[in-house]
Amino acid sequence: MKQIFKKWRRPVFSLILVSGLLVAESCSTVPLTGRRQLSLVPSSQINSLSFQQYNQVLNESKISSNQEWTNMVKTVGRDISTAVEQYMREIGEEDNIEGFKWEFNLLAEDIINAWAMPGGKVAFYEGIMPIARDKNGVAVVMGHEVAHAIAKHGSERMSLGLAQQLGGATLQVALQQQPQLTQQLAMTAFGLGSQVGVQLPYSREHESEADRLGLIFMAKAGYDPREAPKFWQRMQQKEGGAQQPEFLSTHPHPDTRIRKLNQHMDEAVKVYQQNR
Repeated sequence: MKQIFKKWRRPVFSLILVSGLLVAESCSTVPLTGRRQLSLVPSSQINSLSFQQYNQVLNESKISSNQEWTNMVKTVGRDISTAVEQYMREIGEEDNIEGFKWEFNLLAEDIINAWAMPGGKVAFYEGIMPIARDKNGVAVVMGHEVAHAIAKHGSERMSLGLAQQLGGATLQVALQQQPQLTQQLAMTAFGLGSQVGVQLPYSREHESEADRLGLIFMAKAGYDPREAPKFWQRMQQKEGGAQQPEFLSTHPHPDTRIRKLNQHMDEAVKVYQQNR
């Protein structure tokens, strides 16, 4: 047993050492929260891969013909992205959104879901619109999804995937040597499954971070953050049905989310009152 341990002890130690060096030398900071995160993939590369994946989803999906809902999604998306860009300039983090190409689409499927990819690519499904009800409700979801992109949660998950499964290989090398695995890592990192509309879970830390950032972002865009708990109450009522909404299956329970949102509400309301 001791001999076996000696054989694999050194490689394991080396892996831990290399991983530690990667974490130490390849970190970035999430705006507003200050959390440090692993960042092995340059934004230009992750955005390029994201744009390809987003276009593929659009090509395989039906764009909504509901002009009222479509205009609502696009208007709120533009408002929040403009507010976010201004905020990033104010705090000297404009490099964080370099290369972003904002796009907001509504897909014609009765799925209670929405998601965002790195670089500002956002999609809503028609199924979530009756729960959102109006622009404020859409802003709750939009702020949260835009927050995932701004906090670079997709890039962080891609970096972790490369470190864990491909030994910290660069994205370019990974695409050349193991393209299929890399594509799977990308879809997981971007929060999407192989089936359109199936969202893969972010960590609780990412979800809580996106909730807090989302409140601030919608408030900066002039949308009342106090609508966020109301949206999740409506989502909770929907949860009481026979089938759980996809959006809830990958997110914390609404009670937990509402409680945490209210913990940050005073901060968000102050921002909202300054930007009305």
